[in-house]
Amino acid sequence: MVPFAGYSMPLLYSNQSHIESHNWTRKNAGLFDVSHMLQSKLVGVDCIKLLNKITPTDFGKVPVNYSHLSVLLNKNGGIVDDTIITKGDEQSSLFWIVTNANRIKEDSEFFVQEIHNLKEKGKENNGVDVHWQVIHGRALMALQGPKAKKILSSLLKKLDGKDDELKTFYFGERRQLELFNDILINVTRSGYTGEDGFEISVEDKHAEEVARLLLDNESTKPIGLAARDSLRLEAGMCLYGNELNETINPVEASLKWVISKSRRNNGNFNGFDKIMKQLNDKSNEKVRIGFKYLKKGPAARGGSKIFQQSILSTKDEAVTNPPVQIGEVTSGSASPTLNNINVGQGYVQNGLHKRGTPLLVQVRNKFYPIEIVKMPFVPTHYYKPLSSSE
Repeated sequence: MVPFAGYSMPLLYSNQSHIESHNWTRKNAGLFDVSHMLQSKLVGVDCIKLLNKITPTDFGKVPVNYSHLSVLLNKNGGIVDDTIITKGDEQSSLFWIVTNANRIKEDSEFFVQEIHNLKEKGKENNGVDVHWQVIHGRALMALQGPKAKKILSSLLKKLDGKDDELKTFYFGERRQLELFNDILINVTRSGYTGEDGFEISVEDKHAEEVARLLLDNESTKPIGLAARDSLRLEAGMCLYGNELNETINPVEASLKWVISKSRRNNGNFNGFDKIMKQLNDKSNEKVRIGFKYLKKGPAARGGSKIFQQSILSTKDEAVTNPPVQIGEVTSGSASPTLNNINVGQGYVQNGLHKRGTPLLVQVRNKFYPIEIVKMPFVPTHYYKPLSSSE
């Protein structure tokens, strides 16, 4: 067990190594306890007004009971947190939100202050109706892996005319499902591993029973933080505090896709001018990238420096100059799925971020050659309508 965001969390479970846990999830199904994450909701007819201010995503166009990854933005366009937000009704008066455990204090203060600012601004127009509420009394667990669908399906109550309710339940969608024992669970088909899977919100009083039912299947094992991190790294996903913080904006973080096209003209979200300038003229100084090692060596961890090796050609010979630092690693480890090749994420100077660019990473005062590559590092297996063959 290790401390994490004020909680005691399992790094590994008994009789499993990190690599075994990682590979099991890629081939079977892993169950993650993510109850430490903050579940909350926005309620009120003016939810969209708030979301349009604090995120760059057009949640008005998100279908009901579908979720979208986005970011909460401070006044300078920096990322307060990354978040999954789900639209709850046609009137856009209910949204469910999941944010990171290590940002609970900051996120709470952020929502309270932003709602206060919006209500102050709206006093002249008969006020603003939006409220942020923490959801208490619910656990959250994630079932991830290629066998997740079969495992969850086996526990569902069989309803007339619905032999396979999960067949038309797609990535990003949210549904309330009923288990064979009458327990209701709120489920989103999503996750943090790149695999097909489900995030399951359930009342605290039923959490242990649901977890045991999932673990009773021989294809399911409990998985700890160590594998959760290496799985998300292979999937090219950000970890708040590593790849994201309040000084980094979505353009720098290579998250331009969270900025809806409909919000790019007069979007009026926090940091709009700065973000759109960087998006349009590519003036951001740094860019988040993925890299892989070109030869064996110790993995580069967060804080390791990234260098460019410059070679000048003279009339008679090539002269190698001392390496120049052009970036920093944010996450790195061996990739179990890629035969333990070292991979990582980091930030480098804009212009030196193109795929195939050769660079150097410094670990323990030695330099190791790396190459910028496309993320994710491994194929993802999200269950989408065009790829829905099971």
